[in-house]
Amino acid sequence: MLLACVFTQSTDHRGMSEHQSSRTTLPNARHTPRFAGIATFCRFPMIDQVPKEQQPVDWALYGIPFDGGVTFRGGAKFAPRAIREASQYIKPVHPVHGVDLSRVFSMSDAGDAPVKPYSCQETLEIAAAFAKDIGEPSHTRLLAIGGDHSIAYANLKATWERRGRPEGGLAMLHFDAHLDTTDVVWDQKWTHASPFIRAIEDGLLDPKRMLSLGIRGPLNSLADLDYGRDHGIEIVTYEDWRSGDANSRISNFLRRIGHDDVYLTFDIDSIDPAYAPGTGTPCCGGFTSAEAFELIRNCKGVNLVGADVVEVLPDRDPTGITSLLAAHVIYEILGLAALSDLG
Repeated sequence: MLLACVFTQSTDHRGMSEHQSSRTTLPNARHTPRFAGIATFCRFPMIDQVPKEQQPVDWALYGIPFDGGVTFRGGAKFAPRAIREASQYIKPVHPVHGVDLSRVFSMSDAGDAPVKPYSCQETLEIAAAFAKDIGEPSHTRLLAIGGDHSIAYANLKATWERRGRPEGGLAMLHFDAHLDTTDVVWDQKWTHASPFIRAIEDGLLDPKRMLSLGIRGPLNSLADLDYGRDHGIEIVTYEDWRSGDANSRISNFLRRIGHDDVYLTFDIDSIDPAYAPGTGTPCCGGFTSAEAFELIRNCKGVNLVGADVVEVLPDRDPTGITSLLAAHVIYEILGLAALSDLG
């Protein structure tokens, strides 16, 4: 299903000139097998091994191996390791966009943030402090790989601080089955159900410039979505999108935010568990993999300043398809950022 806001697809092969120097040095897969060597995200160099001429790094990918904020199944703390392995087959050229990411961006793996496994709030504080100093803060953008969705708060906070603490907070594209604005669970205010209510309270996120895509499934209460609606979040349920009724709303939202700083957060459970079984809070009836890619691509033009991919649970992913999908979502996010940077 196409959105009404579909942009003309790129066919001019921007960023693909064979004479342009590479911004990211990748192993030659036809000389060095993808199954050999130490796994890093998408085979990007570790940040301390990036050549001087490719600094400062444009995008730094890093893990936050934490799942102490989950409310159902645990195990997402193993996701950064699993996604690194699955991402070995990611290649730099995006044929749909006509972009060679390695010639547009200097990209690296910045390792994993420190965590406090028994404390969600402490983990978010130290992970945000770690992320704040990655690369060149005024230049390097951050892509965090979780972990449960609580870690979005840490990367969002670091991104907000690195962008000069904009008053009112950042705009957001949010892909998820759940709104994640629950105030308290089990007497705890810091969980994977609450990152965005905490971010709104702390001024990191502007709810009136937040689009939540794919919300669906059973709720605990008829009032569960009231906080989001009352604070101006544009909530597009999967049923809204499937019916086509939300196309104009999505298009209007993208026009309204224009070139504002945008943070993208992608919960893998926005995908139907038939395509992404490896997640801790699966919800049936969601996007296919192809539909999710299309949605990301149709956000062409947004000024992406940070992102995260969360909630992969490797123990529930016996064939590795969810980790592989997460790696491809990372690739799509970087492709979206490349289109925006190239204009």
